[in-house]
Amino acid sequence: MAEQPAVLELRGITKRFPGVLANDHIDFDLRRGEVHALLGENGAGKSTLMNVLYGLYHPDAGEILIDGEPVRMSSPQEAISRGIGMVHQHFMLIPVMTVAENIVLAEEPRRAGVLLDYRVASDRVRDLASSFDFAIDPEARIMDITVGQQQRVEILKALYRRADILILDEPTAVLTPQEAGELFGILRSLQREGMSIIFITHKLNEVLAIADRITVLRRGKKIETLPARGATEQGLAQLMVGREVLLTVEKGSSTPGEPLLQAEGLHVQDDRGLEKVRDVSVEVRAGEIVAIAGVDGNGQTELIDALTGLRKIEAGRVVLAGRDITRGTARAHFEEGLGHIPEDRQHRGLVLDFSLAENIALHDFRKPPDSRFGWLFPRRLVQRARRLIAEFDVRGGGPQTRAGALSGGNQQKVILAREIDRDPRVLIAAQPTRGLDVGAIEFVHRRLVAERDEGRAVLLVSLELEEVLSLADRILVMYEGEIVGEFPPTTTEEELGIAMTGGRRQEHAA
Repeated sequence: MAEQPAVLELRGITKRFPGVLANDHIDFDLRRGEVHALLGENGAGKSTLMNVLYGLYHPDAGEILIDGEPVRMSSPQEAISRGIGMVHQHFMLIPVMTVAENIVLAEEPRRAGVLLDYRVASDRVRDLASSFDFAIDPEARIMDITVGQQQRVEILKALYRRADILILDEPTAVLTPQEAGELFGILRSLQREGMSIIFITHKLNEVLAIADRITVLRRGKKIETLPARGATEQGLAQLMVGREVLLTVEKGSSTPGEPLLQAEGLHVQDDRGLEKVRDVSVEVRAGEIVAIAGVDGNGQTELIDALTGLRKIEAGRVVLAGRDITRGTARAHFEEGLGHIPEDRQHRGLVLDFSLAENIALHDFRKPPDSRFGWLFPRRLVQRARRLIAEFDVRGGGPQTRAGALSGGNQQKVILAREIDRDPRVLIAAQPTRGLDVGAIEFVHRRLVAERDEGRAVLLVSLELEEVLSLADRILVMYEGEIVGEFPPTTTEEELGIAMTGGRRQEHAA
């Protein structure tokens, strides 16, 4: 079968930022009806390259060709007009607006040529969602739907604009395995209709499952383009990182000690006053990793908020190292020895306009050696940040770099560095590797196991079943706000999947 012609070519694309060469003369092409995966570590230049294509950045050198014709992408509107749609890793949605309003924004159906026709907009979005088997309410506000549903809204937004080149930047980072499988089915359907797809991901198994060709970037340079057929996870990981990578977690058996975190009979409400956590009890002992698995939206977020002092507990109690902290503030929890890696690094983990040094000092800037008698010592903040940036391999900047300028994976490393450096007795890690590449995942997993081996109690909340099975000493499954089963790490994904959809609720209750 003859090769399809290239619908898109990037030639010699170069993009510089202050102190960083993000893209270094990169060549890339996309054929009609193919999925071309773009692989690389966090900070390798993948998103920058796509932002150049989408008109968000202007290249310092190089050219873009569509169907063989040189074009200049002056803005996202220009890219959209040429049939390019992009779904960003961090969503570009307006929280206070409805699903339908976000999707039709700038292409609204109008009444009398002026007013938005809400009924027509809602019907169009409902029909579009139904055609791709997306279960989503056009009338729901973005702020009220799950992260996974927001991802689907982004995809529908691109499809609504009749894109024939679709860029997906880490599209499964917030999806469950079942949702990812559904997405792949959609992508294959789009392929059959002639759509060309650029698929950016860090998940090697997904690349091999969905891609036709793979291009690997490393530190701003193109390393290789190869067919997916015949490629292996180990080989791709080595191309990405430049060294051999351990794709499995190395850890010995645990030796649990005294209980350090105890939650008893917790009842917690969400922002709408609906009960999301129902009579949940969890115990994590020193020297063990307990994982909570479950489909997104089953009360995990509210449980973590309650355990970290960010949400009111309606009933029940929380004990940390023998001290009742049920009514304590988030700061009091930290003072008692709790560390927290939040699931949303940009809204809960970092102040994006602060420097890395300031972000690392967020918990402790009121105390020596960071300050004394109300006086802050910036030089000490910088020294500490420099040490942790080196120890945790944070790339893309130094102590004075704004946190928002880093890639998502390097932002996560900054949070990890801050929380672990405080030497917590209990570490709560919520989605700690969301959006990370294989090298960064290996690093995070190794640090979490090291924390366990040093006698900390680690509570892991993850949507990644492979991660749960690799790291956990015990696994709890949460469904509709309740713990419906406890499993050893030797269980299978299939067994966990049954429990995650409520299949073991009756058995657990009995």
